[in-house]
Amino acid sequence: MIKTRFIPLALLFALPVGCFAAAGGTLTIKATNKLPIARSSETIELSAKDLAPVGTALDTIHVKDAAGKELLCQAVDNDYDAYHKPDLVIFQADFGPGETKSFTVSAGRKHEYEKADYKAFGRFVRERFDDFAWEDDRNAHCPYGKAPETWDGEPLSSSTIDIWSKRTPRLVINDWYLTDNYHADAGEGADFYSAGLSRGDGGSGLWADDRLWVSRNFVQSRTLANGPIRVMFELVYEPFNVNGVSVGEVKRVTLDAGQHFDHYWTRYQPFVRPGQSVVLAPAIGLKKVSGEQKEFNAEHGWIAKWEAVEKNAGSQGLAVLVPPDSFEKQAEDKLNLLVVTKPAKNNEASWWAGFCWDKAGQFTTLDAWKKHVDEFSRELGSPIDVTISPP
Repeated sequence: MIKTRFIPLALLFALPVGCFAAAGGTLTIKATNKLPIARSSETIELSAKDLAPVGTALDTIHVKDAAGKELLCQAVDNDYDAYHKPDLVIFQADFGPGETKSFTVSAGRKHEYEKADYKAFGRFVRERFDDFAWEDDRNAHCPYGKAPETWDGEPLSSSTIDIWSKRTPRLVINDWYLTDNYHADAGEGADFYSAGLSRGDGGSGLWADDRLWVSRNFVQSRTLANGPIRVMFELVYEPFNVNGVSVGEVKRVTLDAGQHFDHYWTRYQPFVRPGQSVVLAPAIGLKKVSGEQKEFNAEHGWIAKWEAVEKNAGSQGLAVLVPPDSFEKQAEDKLNLLVVTKPAKNNEASWWAGFCWDKAGQFTTLDAWKKHVDEFSRELGSPIDVTISPP
């Protein structure tokens, strides 16, 4: 998962991309889990500045654990500048309660990945009426592009977040679209969920005049990173009405391998007259369904629920988490359970949302799901502590 979780993403955009000298030397990385809980698939981020002493391009950075085993790495262009030059290197490790691990970083050959290395992937899906689908080895999602708004077969105008239930770590997006039968479970899972006009699993809007205002389908997408560890992309929405003010929106979504939660970051652009001001209060939602069990934790900034999957396909848990210091209130409307946050600083908002399916085997009860959600919220507030020793 992303280690700089409660830092506005705009700060990450300022990470320097230095000019590298000739390759040589190694760095020692010490990473410590300060929490008394086990943490799996933790993503460690190393910036270009951190790696400058190694002296090479970031797509040639290699990381080994204390036993000398090579770990999978990915160079990421986090700021998506004009040069599309990577400014981060990420890798993953598991940590026991309070555990410290050491890693060695050096320069080597440029990475050439195999299909089996990929545990995160996403793409624009032209064959499914302008969707954008993404997944890791746990879950998959699919929001809607512009075409479904005018498709006679299933007209839908919604900026919801749809979910695909998987019970395989294999990446399935391409194969499911190929067979075009992904609403039936052939052993790996299926698209059972009907998000419709609701917020689905972590869709957002703006709260004003005691109601939710939402954008329509996205009109543009761009992929920023595409595995093997992290998929990251942006969706652009046309301006929408928020209580009489036109507001544009760009949403960035990040998902790392081994995680049930996506990180969402949205930048709003209000179009106001000179001297006019507007308060933008983001609200993130989960679709209401009959018979659901739900729990809200204001102190830790999350709402979690457990419900029956459609088509009698088991049960699923969904959750939304916001930084506790940004939480304003819990609200509801006809379609959604909502977490309303404080007015967006710099017109930006950040949150996490995800789900589980009991047939996938990781979480099979509400209590187990709530425990994971709450532990994840604690991890957000206590990222893995990383120190770097020079050559």
